[in-house]
Amino acid sequence: MSAVTSCLLGIDPGSRITGFGIIRIAKRRHQYLTSGCIRTEGGAMAQRLQEIFQSLSQLIAEFQPDTLAIEKVFMHRNADAALKLGQARGAAIVAAVNAGLAVYEYSPNAIKQAVVGHGHADKIQVQHMVRVLLNLPGTPQADAADALAVALCHAQTGRLATGL
Repeated sequence: MSAVTSCLLGIDPGSRITGFGIIRIAKRRHQYLTSGCIRTEGGAMAQRLQEIFQSLSQLIAEFQPDTLAIEKVFMHRNADAALKLGQARGAAIVAAVNAGLAVYEYSPNAIKQAVVGHGHADKIQVQHMVRVLLNLPGTPQADAADALAVALCHAQTGRLATGL
């Protein structure tokens, strides 16, 4: 990132809980703007995806970020969970692209490496480092911290990233 002010939206996608974090970068300094979780109310998958899309569209309209950084899908053991995660990512990406945002994706290991210093950090370590790096008064909820970590990862490595 250059000295130009940039606003980044980080997303930790999930079909039930999607974490979001928005930071501003100016002169290589990171400023926390907001973070939280979009908690979908059960129901059909299509309705949950619509809720993710609409909530992110509202956040984008309010904070006017210019970039979306999002965690890549990873396959651990459950293919069904990976598919649902991919659908939630799709809803987030479409909300960003509709608003004209540049979209970048990062693997979970790359995010942890950028924020904590090693790619196999646990959630508590990520939460702690997000709190320290953004000088927050308290520890953010895990999904919000993960989303802020995605934004911080892009802020630190964005010059090397490739778009979707």
